[in-house]
Amino acid sequence: MRAELEGRRRKSLARIAVACGGAALALAGATGPARAQQAAPDNGVSAATQGGETEDQKLAKQLANPVASLISVPFQFNYDQGLNRLSTGERLTLNIQPVVPFSLNADWNLISRTILPVTWTNDALVDSGRIFGTGDTLQSFFLVPVKTWNGITWGVGPILMLPTGSSDIYSVHQWGAGPTGVALKQTGPWTVGALVNHVWSFASTGYPNQEVNFTFVQPFLSYTTADAWSFTLNSESTYDWHAKTWQVPINAIVSKVVKIGSQRVSFAVGARYYAASPDPAAKGWGARFAVTFLFPK
Repeated sequence: MRAELEGRRRKSLARIAVACGGAALALAGATGPARAQQAAPDNGVSAATQGGETEDQKLAKQLANPVASLISVPFQFNYDQGLNRLSTGERLTLNIQPVVPFSLNADWNLISRTILPVTWTNDALVDSGRIFGTGDTLQSFFLVPVKTWNGITWGVGPILMLPTGSSDIYSVHQWGAGPTGVALKQTGPWTVGALVNHVWSFASTGYPNQEVNFTFVQPFLSYTTADAWSFTLNSESTYDWHAKTWQVPINAIVSKVVKIGSQRVSFAVGARYYAASPDPAAKGWGARFAVTFLFPK
């Protein structure tokens, strides 16, 4: 009986950790060609650039593109509730998500996206108390052509899961890898696209946790105004092939690019609703706030 209870506990912990990993894949992006952009003349406000777009508007569109050739450092805060089988737990997560592009040659870029979660939970499992720590790191690399294909920006590459989590609540204690890909199109102020990846575990760190086998799907739709406001609707859905369960959070986000001194920054705020979520993962409503530091070329 004790072994059976311990097995159930570890499955619950694994589901929470996988859910945290899926949530960590949240993006701060939408569209625009994946190539370096020439900065517009700077007169202290958003100066007009070629094509009638302001520099801030251009940056807002690049932020909407997960594989844009733009160095950015997002700090994304997420609040979730409804954890554990009694739905009494809560979680606060800071996702540190540096994005660094590399120009390989005249035709191809390599985009590196890292996601490191730092998480605080209260009763992630019933009466587990307050726990603070880091989650597993997700590292993606996208090979992206400089030129779009029929107006479509796309990229493919590997995703790696690194067992950097500091506790059973935040780590599946598995090394993982798989494919990832993104495709999107921009038409005027609109951006529509999707990012998909799949992660399998291939080695354990020694803990008897269940192997990882999950798919992440993120369709997104964004509208950017001339004064660099962006309105985004997306879903960051994860399917666990072992548990045969979906977690489907739907996000509505508003963001704005501003200039503070010489530094351009994007601020974002949004609400989240879990259309589907298994026990003991988050349920109901959640919230997001993000600050992204931008370093255009």
